[in-house]
Amino acid sequence: MKNERTTAVRHHKVRVRAPGEKLARDSQLAWGIAEVATDRVPSPPEIVEIVIDRVIDNAAAAAAAFNSDPVASARAQALAHPRTGGAAILGLPRGQTAHCEWAAWANCAAVRELDYHDNFFDLDPCHPGDNIQPVLAVAQQCNRTGEDVIRGIVTAYEIQIDLAKGIPLNLFNIDHIAHLGPAMTAGVAAVLDLPVETAYQAIQQSAHVSYSTRQARKGAISSWKGHAPGHVAKLAIEAVDRAMRGETSPSPLYEGEYSVIAGMVGGPKATYTVPLPEKGEPKRGILETFTKEHAAGYHGQAAVDLAIRMRGVIKDFEAIESIVIESKRYTHVGMGSGSSDPEKWDPNASRETLDHSLMYMFAVALQDGELHHARSYAPERARRPDTVRLWRKIRTVEDPAWNRRYDGLPPLQKDHGCRAVFTFKNGETIVDEIAVPNAHPRGATPYRREDYVRKFLKLSEGIVTRGEADRFLSVVHRLPKLGADELRDLNVEADQALLRRPVYRAIF
Repeated sequence: MKNERTTAVRHHKVRVRAPGEKLARDSQLAWGIAEVATDRVPSPPEIVEIVIDRVIDNAAAAAAAFNSDPVASARAQALAHPRTGGAAILGLPRGQTAHCEWAAWANCAAVRELDYHDNFFDLDPCHPGDNIQPVLAVAQQCNRTGEDVIRGIVTAYEIQIDLAKGIPLNLFNIDHIAHLGPAMTAGVAAVLDLPVETAYQAIQQSAHVSYSTRQARKGAISSWKGHAPGHVAKLAIEAVDRAMRGETSPSPLYEGEYSVIAGMVGGPKATYTVPLPEKGEPKRGILETFTKEHAAGYHGQAAVDLAIRMRGVIKDFEAIESIVIESKRYTHVGMGSGSSDPEKWDPNASRETLDHSLMYMFAVALQDGELHHARSYAPERARRPDTVRLWRKIRTVEDPAWNRRYDGLPPLQKDHGCRAVFTFKNGETIVDEIAVPNAHPRGATPYRREDYVRKFLKLSEGIVTRGEADRFLSVVHRLPKLGADELRDLNVEADQALLRRPVYRAIF
C-alpha cells in the first residue's frame, strides 16, 4: 500500500536559538501550528468517514472500561464539578453534565484505560484518538456543531502526527503525551474558530506543561498511564481559556534558550523538521492512523495474531522447550525481554503491565485462541500454573532485519510484525512470521466501518443496552449534520443499574 497522504506540506525547521538571537514570531513552530489550527479548510468525505470510525472506536474502548477502578475514579472526580449546559460524561445520562475540562479528564480515562484505540508510528509513536474527547467536550459546552467537531478532530490529529514525524520524544525518555498537549489545544482552537494570536499563546502554554517522563510506561506500570491523556486534556482546555482572556505564555516555546527542546529533547544543538500542511490544504494526517483488534499495546498486536494462528498447529503446549520472538527494537525494548522489567513475567502484575508484556499476551493467545479485553487479564487467568510455565519459556530478541522493515519507512509501510521460533523438547522446531497485524491497513483483514461497529457492539455488551447502542450509532453516523443541541447525544450511556459508583474519601 502506498502512503495515501497527498497534502502539500511546508517543512518547518526548528532549532534552539543562541542567547540574544532574534526570531520572528511567524517563524516559530508554535505560530505555524496555530496557523494550521485556524485555517478553516473543509475535510474531504473520506476524512469525515474516518472521523466517524474513530468516534465509534473510542466509544467502544470506553464502554468496555466503564467499571474499571481508574475510570470510576476519574468519573467521580468529574461528577464533583457539575455544570448545567456543560459536557457529557461517558457512561452517565446525557443530561448529567460537568465542566468540560473535567468531562474531558473522565472521558479520556475511559477511552485510554484498556489501550484499545488507534495508533500512529513514525519518528515517535502516539495515540491520536486521545484528542477526540476534549475536542468534543469543549464543543458540547460551547454550543458548537458536528461540523465544528470534525474540524477540531482532524486538526488535532494533524498536529500530533506532524509533531510525531518531526520531533522525537521516546529517544529522550519523554512520554508521547508531550505532543498531545499542543495537538489538543490546536483542535480546541479549531472548534472555537479562534484568532491565530490566541491559538499561538494557548499552544505554547499547553506544550510547556505537557512534558513528562516515560517512567509511566516502565517497570510496574500504574493506572497513571490511562489517566495521563485526560490530565493533558485538562491542561489544554485551561490553556485555551487563559489565552482567550488575553494572557500570554512562555515564548518561543520550542526554540528558546531554555525551551523544551533545549532542556529535554535533544539539547541546544538539536535541529528538527516538522511537516505542516500548506495554507488551504486539507488536514489528512488521520489517514495514516489505524486501530487495534486486541486490547494491548500495539507492538504486541501482530504477535497476538500469530499466536492465535499457531494455536491450530501446536497440540501440546507442555512439549514446548522455548519460544523466541524476533522483532524490531521497539517491540523488544518496549514490550519484551529487552525492557529488563521482571514485572513482565510476574503473575501478580497489574493489568497495565500485562497488556505491555508481549510474553504474557503471546502465551494467553496461544492457549486460548483469543486475547479478550477482560477474561485474558483477570488475576486468576494470569496466575494459572500452565500459563505461567508457558509464559516463562518465552523471550524476545531484537532482529536487525525487522528494524530495517520498520525504521525510516513511511508510516503505513512500516512492518509491526515478528517471527516466532518454537523449539520443542524433542528437538523439533516450528517457525512462522507475520508482517503486520490483521487489522492493519496492509493486514489480512483491515478494519472497515462494519468492523468498528462490531467492535463497539461487542465491547459495550453487558454494560450498555442494545437500544442505547443503536441510538448512539444512528447519531454518530449523522455527525456532519449534527446541530449544537444534538452534540451531547454522542455520549454513550451505560445501564445505570450496572454502573459502578464507588464512594471515595478524597478532596473533591
